[in-house]
Amino acid sequence: MSADREHDKMMAAMGMHMNMPWMPADFFFTFAMWAVMMVGMMAPSAAPVLLLFAAARAGRGKRGLPLTTLAFALGYIAVWATFSVVATAAQWGLHQAALLSAVMSSSSGRLSGAILMAAGAYQLTPWKSKCLTHCRSPLGFLMTNWRDGTDGAFRMGFRHGGYCLGCCWALMCVLFVVGVMNVVWVAALTGFVLIEKTGPAGAIVARAAGAAMIVLGVVAII
Repeated sequence: MSADREHDKMMAAMGMHMNMPWMPADFFFTFAMWAVMMVGMMAPSAAPVLLLFAAARAGRGKRGLPLTTLAFALGYIAVWATFSVVATAAQWGLHQAALLSAVMSSSSGRLSGAILMAAGAYQLTPWKSKCLTHCRSPLGFLMTNWRDGTDGAFRMGFRHGGYCLGCCWALMCVLFVVGVMNVVWVAALTGFVLIEKTGPAGAIVARAAGAAMIVLGVVAII
């Protein structure tokens, strides 16, 4: 990936826009990057429900790290691994269309504006609100979705991951605007997701951010 970026920079300096085609290894390592990044970004906000689940298991006489707790975590990770496949495919498509810069951010003002406006609009939808409500109530989620056994734990983790994905997928797409590997923005989005899910005014913050992204999207297009 580093070699590809250097090649793209050289082509751009020469006034040429020619992206190197991806090989299977490029797709695999890009997927690995997205998967690790998604788990790392979502782990802080997912920690409360995982800790509550582990505590509930301990309250039933289980000691140590039971397989059910691991299964719950794997179910959650499976959702974001699936999203990572989609994100990798999107990045491949943008790369082939020469719409990504050497630092893996959108090189088109219209594309950046469209992504920001779409993400901002989603922040204001009932679907976002519903998923955020579930994510902000880990105890309520466990009480209404409890399943016994390892298989049940995996399904619980997968279901919670689905709500988490419904809450945050649009925000993750903003990485295509600010830079997929921009560590500062990765950290900023991680903090924002944490505030949304655990802060006292998370729902208000989500809507305010949505409105701001719509405005920024319009400015980017103009």
